[in-house]
Amino acid sequence: MIGAPSKRALWMDHTDLAETASDAAYSRLKSDILRGVFRPGEKLLMSALKDRYAVGVGPMREVLARLVAERLVSAINQKGYRVAPMSLDEMLDVYTARAHLEALIVGLAVEKGDEAWEASIVACSHTLSKVVELHSPQEMVDIWDARHKAFHNAIASGCGSKSLLQARAFLQDQAERYRQIWLKRTVLSEAALRLKREEHAELVSTILGRDAAKASKMMLEHLMTPVPIITQIIERESDIL
Repeated sequence: MIGAPSKRALWMDHTDLAETASDAAYSRLKSDILRGVFRPGEKLLMSALKDRYAVGVGPMREVLARLVAERLVSAINQKGYRVAPMSLDEMLDVYTARAHLEALIVGLAVEKGDEAWEASIVACSHTLSKVVELHSPQEMVDIWDARHKAFHNAIASGCGSKSLLQARAFLQDQAERYRQIWLKRTVLSEAALRLKREEHAELVSTILGRDAAKASKMMLEHLMTPVPIITQIIERESDIL
């Protein structure tokens, strides 16, 4: 006969549920910040956050502390939390660092990647190239973005360095709010999609040809492409930040 669960088992189940809720709240709030649901500098009210993400004060404070450590939220002494500010200077710094790191990573991946790695790149490239017309503009942005990230993740996965991949993930998050500005205003253009398809096809060809130096140079230039576009948008739409 199976007895009733012990107090320890019930406590552990409760703890697991709390951790799951906290992790879910973290993922959702982070996504909302990166996608611009909350504007730069916007105050994050605890009462509103609790309701929106369905967690208590304690777990939400832990979520905010994690996002402060990731530089996506700013803690204001005795005044709560705000979404981290954005600026042109930060955008240029983050994009430059990210592009140079990605160039290093792709060079290592070309040298170390195996046949399975090559196959994953080809598959992701093919799937990405199929994004042409979907049911709605937002669906197109979401699907293209997900496939684009999968393509670049497949390339980076061959570098063989967990530390470099962790640094890459951090810089991706730092760049994402700026990237969303570019993404929502360019990916819906057929001309922009065609240009990206051409860039990706040439990059894949270079990677499969095992030309590490050329692949690194191409990746650097590829990732810096949005910078002048984002700069123009921010200068034209002064209230965007």
